[in-house]
Amino acid sequence: MDIPFARSERSSVGIEWELQLVDADSGDLRQAATTVLERIAPTDGSQHPHVHPELLVNTVEVVSGVCRTVAGAGADLQRAIEELRPVTDALRIELASAGTHPFASPAFQKVTNKERYATLIDRTRWWGRQMLLYGVHVHVGIEDRAKVLPIMQALLTRFGHLQSLAASSPFWGGEDTGYASNRAMMFQQLPTAGVPYQFDRWSELERYVDDMTRTGVIDTFSEIRWDIRPSPALGTVEVRVCDAATNLQELLALSALTHCLVEHYSSMLDAGEELPTAPRWFVMENKWRSARYGMDAILILDEAGEEELVTDTVAKMLVELEPVADRLGCTAELALVQDILDHGASYQRQLRVAERGDLDAVVASLVAEMRAGHPL
Repeated sequence: MDIPFARSERSSVGIEWELQLVDADSGDLRQAATTVLERIAPTDGSQHPHVHPELLVNTVEVVSGVCRTVAGAGADLQRAIEELRPVTDALRIELASAGTHPFASPAFQKVTNKERYATLIDRTRWWGRQMLLYGVHVHVGIEDRAKVLPIMQALLTRFGHLQSLAASSPFWGGEDTGYASNRAMMFQQLPTAGVPYQFDRWSELERYVDDMTRTGVIDTFSEIRWDIRPSPALGTVEVRVCDAATNLQELLALSALTHCLVEHYSSMLDAGEELPTAPRWFVMENKWRSARYGMDAILILDEAGEEELVTDTVAKMLVELEPVADRLGCTAELALVQDILDHGASYQRQLRVAERGDLDAVVASLVAEMRAGHPL
C-alpha cells in the first residue's frame, strides 16, 4: 500500500482542543453539541471552520487553522470560543475542559450521529462506551517524509514528560482513581490506540497499514489512534499525548513545548546528528509511570535505562529549547511551562479543590479556569 505524504510547510502548527459542554446548574455534561453546532454554523449551512463535532454530543472541538506560530493557533482557538459563548450562554451551558469530567457517567452519554462513530462503538462495545475523554492534538508540519518516523521515535523519549505536564484527569465517574491521567489508561483500550510501533522505514508503516486494512482492523488511516502518529493527508506529525488543557495558557505552554521538540529533532536530522530513541518497553513503562504519578514520576531517559524526576528533565529541556523557541516565535509560550513546574499541573489543582469541597467544586473550578484563560 502506497501512503503518500502531503507537502506542508516545515514546523507549521495546528491545534485541536476538545471541550466539554457542562450544564450551568447541575455541573453535569449536556448532550447539546448538535444544537450548539447548528446555531454557530455559517448561514450557508456549512460546518463552522473552527468548531467541529466529536464522538460524543457532550463535546465540541475547537480547531485552529494552519499557523506559523503557537500564538497564532491560540488566537484562532480563542476567537472560536468567543463565538461559542453567546450560543452556550443562551442555553445555560458552560464550556470546560480536562482529560475527563469529574463525575459524569459514561452510561448516560450519547454518540454523535455519524457512521464512523456508530461503527466504532459497535465494534468496541463496553470499552468504546467508556470513551468519555478529552484531549489536545498538536499537528506540526514536516517538510520531508523521511524525517517523520525518526522524529516520532525521538518524541517517544519525551512522551512521559508531556503526559505528566498535561495530566488533568484524576477522577473517573465520581471516584479518585489515584492516577494523574486516567484518560491515558482508558484511551489505550481501543484497538490501534496507545503507544505507536517504532518503524525505521516508511515501507514498514505502509506494510502495517496494508495488513490492518486487508484484515478489516481499520478502513482508513485515521483509525490508527496512536498517541503520536503521522498524518499523511496533512503532512504533519500529530502529537495526541496530552489530556485536554483546562485553560488557554497551559494549552499554549504544552503546544509550544511540542512544537519546539519537533523542530529541535528536525534540526538535528539536518545536521546529520543521531536522534534519541528508547526501547518500546521503556516507553510503555514511562507511559504508565507518568499516568500514575504525574509530576512526581521518575522516568527512564534512554536506552541505557538512566532515570530522572520528570520535573528535573523538563527544566533542562526548557534551557535546551530556548534557541528553538526563539526561531519559532514561541519564547513566551514555552516559558509558561515553567509555571507548571513551579505551581503544579491541573490534576494537582483538581485534587486540592476536592480536598476542600467536593466534585461539584472541581467542576466549578474547571469552568472558572476556562473563563479566566489561566490556572486558578
